Amino acid sequence: MFTLKPIAVCVTMLTIAPPALAQAPQLGQPITPADIEAWDISIGPDGAGLPPGRGTAIEGEAIYVAKCQACHGEKGTSPSVALAGALAGGMGTLAPNKTPIKTVGSYWPYATTLFDYTRRAMPFQESKSLTADEVYAVSAYILNLNGIVGSNDVMDAQSLPKVRMPNQDGFIPFPRNPK
Repeated sequence: MFTLKPIAVCVTMLTIAPPALAQAPQLGQPITPADIEAWDISIGPDGAGLPPGRGTAIEGEAIYVAKCQACHGEKGTSPSVALAGALAGGMGTLAPNKTPIKTVGSYWPYATTLFDYTRRAMPFQESKSLTADEVYAVSAYILNLNGIVGSNDVMDAQSLPKVRMPNQDGFIPFPRNPK
């Protein structure tokens, strides 16, 4: 038996739906520059965006012992957590016929990357909790463990980008903005 009910429903939907769909969803709120600033903390190889602060390896050792050693091991060479990875050692292992040991000293091309990663992701259970001074000091300590900087060398926004990493030339540059 044929009824007009299905046709009436279709006509009703066709007249009500377009105005309802034209209205934007009322989800969340616009993000403010202050909201973005808290997350816009990337540091590139040139050091642009490094915050004020400073630290030495001597200062960084106590911070490392308190906040990093549980996962990365004593002196950064024997991690207790399989996913943590060693931070020091491995020099000369990125050669043919050798098992590569990828550490900050043997593999990473830029010291600024160490600062960037430490600041945003460490310590694992409290990411983004270290102050800029603590990150500079821990970075200096890890670089010192790898024999890259001295124990009294000050790491800051001016000196950190100048650190020459052993594997700096071991990567093929990738242009981010090809012209």
